[in-house]
Amino acid sequence: MSQIRLATLADIPRLSEIRLAVRENQLSNPGRITVADYEDYVAGRGRSSVAEDDGVIVGFAAADGENQTIWALFVDPAHERRGHGRRLLAAALQWLWSRGAAVVALSTGPRTRAESFYRAGGWRVTSVSPHGELQLELRRDG
Repeated sequence: MSQIRLATLADIPRLSEIRLAVRENQLSNPGRITVADYEDYVAGRGRSSVAEDDGVIVGFAAADGENQTIWALFVDPAHERRGHGRRLLAAALQWLWSRGAAVVALSTGPRTRAESFYRAGGWRVTSVSPHGELQLELRRDG
């Protein structure tokens, strides 16, 4: 049975494992994302949720409450296309909306399944970063 719950500090090794396992939006330098980064989004300025399937973490989303952004949304490749990403994103957005966010932003690689996923959910490209990442936003009022 699949469920969404808040992440804990004990979940960080699995979150990192999932982040490093993805096929798209891979980190060019895996050391760039540290345990301290995860800690900040689990027990600091952010809020993270995990999707569990039969007690195994299969995906996670992390929202930044200070900047009203989605810092991360990743699903283990072995568990893709089962709705985990949609449910995790909904939980992150609900938290940000409850904190008063009118607009939520994120970035992702161009021409990826993630780009298609976000665009299908109503996200709009606002710019392209110097590194080629798409900057997207979603307005609360649609």
